[in-house]
Amino acid sequence: MRVVSLVPSLTEAVAVSAPGLLAGVTDWCTHPAGLGEARRIGGTKNPDVRAVVELRPDLVIANEEENRAPDLAELRAAGLEVLVTEIRDLPQAFSELDRLLVGSLGLERPRWLDRAEEAWAAVEPVGDLAAFVPIWRRPWMVLG
Repeated sequence: MRVVSLVPSLTEAVAVSAPGLLAGVTDWCTHPAGLGEARRIGGTKNPDVRAVVELRPDLVIANEEENRAPDLAELRAAGLEVLVTEIRDLPQAFSELDRLLVGSLGLERPRWLDRAEEAWAAVEPVGDLAAFVPIWRRPWMVLG
């Protein structure tokens, strides 16, 4: 199977769970080390759609907030299967990772995903808190 990831965090999840599947990744995909074999296809907001199509992937991985709908529509129009993840909270993140890795890629559920869910289940709730979570700068971007 050949996969192109347009989402850096999902690139890492695929790379550690199934080394060798990634044919293409964004310029922002930096983890884990060893992605050098995957072709760089531009940014998350401005992928080179033609380059993605040329790679003839079996699956393109995207995220509803990370990637632009017109790019995803163009990839689908070229006949590519595009999996778009939607994540609103941590439990949904776990289920989307399972949907990608097990459902779409046909992998056995990774042990690291089980351990992450177990660790989250052990956390005691602290009530409603407001938070400012920066995820990028130049320009500043935040969660939500």
